[in-house]
Amino acid sequence: MPSPHLSTTLRGPILELENRILNAMPTIEHWLRGQWRSHHTPFYGSVDLRNSGFKLAPVDTNLFPGGFNNLNPEFMPLCVQAMMSAVEKICPDAHSILLIPENHTRNTFYLQNIATLHSIMQHAGLNVRIGTLLPEIESPTTLDLPDGRSITLEPITRKLNKISVKNFDPCAILLNNDLTAGIPEILKDLDQVIIPPLHAGWSTRQKSEHFSVYDQVAQEFADLIDIDPWLINPYFSSCGKINFKDKSGEDCVAKNTNKILSKIREKYAQYGVKEDPYVIVKADSGTYGMGIMTVKDGADVYTLNRKQRNKMAVVKEGSQVSNVLVQEGVYTFETINQAVSEPVIYMIDRYVVGGFYRVHTGRGIDENLNAPGMHFVPLPFESTCLLPNGTEQPDCIPNRFYAYGVIARLGLLAAAIELERYETTSHQTASS
Repeated sequence: MPSPHLSTTLRGPILELENRILNAMPTIEHWLRGQWRSHHTPFYGSVDLRNSGFKLAPVDTNLFPGGFNNLNPEFMPLCVQAMMSAVEKICPDAHSILLIPENHTRNTFYLQNIATLHSIMQHAGLNVRIGTLLPEIESPTTLDLPDGRSITLEPITRKLNKISVKNFDPCAILLNNDLTAGIPEILKDLDQVIIPPLHAGWSTRQKSEHFSVYDQVAQEFADLIDIDPWLINPYFSSCGKINFKDKSGEDCVAKNTNKILSKIREKYAQYGVKEDPYVIVKADSGTYGMGIMTVKDGADVYTLNRKQRNKMAVVKEGSQVSNVLVQEGVYTFETINQAVSEPVIYMIDRYVVGGFYRVHTGRGIDENLNAPGMHFVPLPFESTCLLPNGTEQPDCIPNRFYAYGVIARLGLLAAAIELERYETTSHQTASS
C-alpha cells in the first residue's frame, strides 16, 4: 500500500528529530512489520500529535475515531484498501456489517463522519446498515446531512446472543461509539464479533494505562534509532479519588504537577528550550476535549473557580471524573493562517490513511485545541520530489509527514499491547 505524500505547515529546514526518523526509515519499517506480526492491530484509530520542533509526541490515542469526514477525499482509495485488509483479518467471509454510532443525532459533523465511514466500507465490498442505541428511534429514520448526503438509522433488536436490524444478518458489529457512559446491556455476551472489543471503550480503558504501555514502546523505538525517548514521549502521572467539586484529591494533582514540571525543566535546560513548561490535567477516560485544563504551577490546582471545577468534574454524557491524567504539556508550533494547529493522524488496520489539522483561532500554543470553535483542515497531498536516482531530497516537503505517521503508529502499537494485556488479565482473573 502506498504511503501518502503530504505537506505540512512547517516549511523550514527539516528538524533534527524528523531527520533522524527519516534516515532510519528502512530500520523503522522493518521493526514495525515485526511488531504487527506479534500483536493484533486495532481495527482503526486516530492519534493526536503535538509538534514543538524539538519534540514530536502523541497526547491522545482514540480507538473510535470520529472524523473520517475531515480527511482529504483523495485519501479514500487508501481508506478502502486498508478497510479491506482490516475486515479480512476479523471476518474473512464478511459481507454484512452492522455499524453502531454515537447517539449524536444533532451533531451533523459527527453524522457526516458516519456517512463517510459507511461509504468507505461499501466501497470495500461490504453490505452496511447503521443501527442506533437510541430508544426513541423505533423505525428506520433518515437524516439529511448538510453536504447533500443522508444516513438511515435503524432500531437494533436482539434475539438470543445476536443483534441485528430488520432483515439483516451481520457477520460483525463495528462500533463507532466509545462507550463513555458504559456498556449497554444489549451489547453484552454476544456471539458476534464486536470491533473494536468492548473493553476498548472509555468505560473500561484508561489513558494512564495506555501511556504506561507507550512508555515501553517509546523506549524500544528510541533505542532502535538512538534518540532520547523524551523527544517522542510526554511525562505523565495519574491521580485517583478525585472530586473537583468538593476539592478532594487536589493534593495528588498539585504534587504530581510540580514533579512533572521539575522533570520538564531539566529537559528544557538540557536542550536549550526557552519556553515555560506546563502540564495538561485531563480525565483519565473519555474524549471530545472535555475535562481538560492547562496548569503551570501545582498551586493553581487549589485556586480553581466554581466554573472551572464544574468543567473538570464531568465529561461526555455527564460521566463523573474520578481519575485524572497529569501529562506533560507539549507546545505546538504549527499554524495555519496564523491560527494554532495540531495534526491528527488516522489509521485503519496498520496503515496510515491520512489525517487533518485541528485548528483553533482562539487558543494558544500551550492550550487544548479540542474545544468549541475549532475547525479542521485536511492534510493536503503534495507532488513527490524524487531525484533521478530514485532517492528523495532530504528536505522534501512530503517527507515531513513520515515522522507523523511513525509516531502515530507507535501510539497504535501501544494500544494493541494495552488491549492484549487487558484480555490476558481478564482471562487469568476468570480462571482463578
